[in-house]
Amino acid sequence: MHLTTSAIVRASEDAAADSGVFTIAGVPFWVVYVAAFAIVLVRAQATYWAGRGVARGTARGRVADLLARPGAATVIDRVHRWGPPAVTLSFLTVGVQTLVNLAAGYLRMPFGRYLVALLAGCAVWAGIWTTIGTAAVHGALAVGLRNPVTLAVVGGAVVALVAWVAHRLTRRTQAAAPLDPATPGDGLPDVDREAR
Repeated sequence: MHLTTSAIVRASEDAAADSGVFTIAGVPFWVVYVAAFAIVLVRAQATYWAGRGVARGTARGRVADLLARPGAATVIDRVHRWGPPAVTLSFLTVGVQTLVNLAAGYLRMPFGRYLVALLAGCAVWAGIWTTIGTAAVHGALAVGLRNPVTLAVVGGAVVALVAWVAHRLTRRTQAAAPLDPATPGDGLPDVDREAR
């Protein structure tokens, strides 16, 4: 059996038309949405509780090291200032969610407030990734099947853009003034230090 590219594209388009663009391998949208919601809920909760562990002094190592980075002080300050809305809005970003949830736990944000903000953020995140994300994957597959060179060029451009942004952020972080050597202990902001 010899399949041509056009036959594969037609089969892919027929499958998408039958099951809808917001499905994965024929699984209905709501199942994909609930799975994405559950995954981000568990991950964010684990991060929050890891932050609570650092605040109590029971967690050491990578989690504490992450909170000791210079950029973390800014995120901790924003979470301290904005509270639960910072948690919800963090789900609209890429790369900041983990630190915001960690900071919420570290600052001992009351769990009830955190949970309300978390549920709203998880709902938004799951909605974005199960609609826009799934459509982007289907679109990339369609482009890749029709013209693999175009997909490779676009993919390379995305990788280059991400590398450039990461490089710029790294340079900006390294250029930032070092923490004040007079800051006692761990270099973290002086928030609830007495409670630790």
